[in-house]
Amino acid sequence: MPPPFAQLPDEALLAQMALGDEPALAELYDRFSRVAYALAVRVLRDQALAEDAVQDAFLAAWRTAAAFDPARGTVSTWLMTVVHRRAVDLVRREERRRTDVLDETPIASHETIDEQAAVREERRRVQSALARLPPDQREALELAYYGGLTQSELAERLGVPLGTVKSRMFSALTKLRDLLAE
Repeated sequence: MPPPFAQLPDEALLAQMALGDEPALAELYDRFSRVAYALAVRVLRDQALAEDAVQDAFLAAWRTAAAFDPARGTVSTWLMTVVHRRAVDLVRREERRRTDVLDETPIASHETIDEQAAVREERRRVQSALARLPPDQREALELAYYGGLTQSELAERLGVPLGTVKSRMFSALTKLRDLLAE
């Protein structure tokens, strides 16, 4: 009879997770969630965002458990690195959201009032349509177009396969086109 998960070393839990074993993920979460949450709170200074960062990090750990290399460090170091990256990404995203709404590019003075109004209205329409997209699609579009990331960079940053990024982008652009056509 195999030993209970509580007695397995961290590396064995990760190996089990790579095989799709959910109780192994639960045990890893029980071991590291408090430390991960404390790290995320220190980075984000927001409890709700810290919870999101920890959840995203454990989801990423679940998806990439097979890629863990014990020669490069311990499970705890690897996991805290994933948590830290997710927290920093959330900090950047929140900063960008706060400034995106406020940063309206100045309109050249040679434009007429009607042209300025049309540009502002178009900007509002696009922002409204973006807000109606599912969060994962909106994030992919924003990072690609406003953040200047390639699809490969998006896949790495979001911790998802490149094919997932491509399908999110395609779906988002299709939906955005439909929303703007309304």
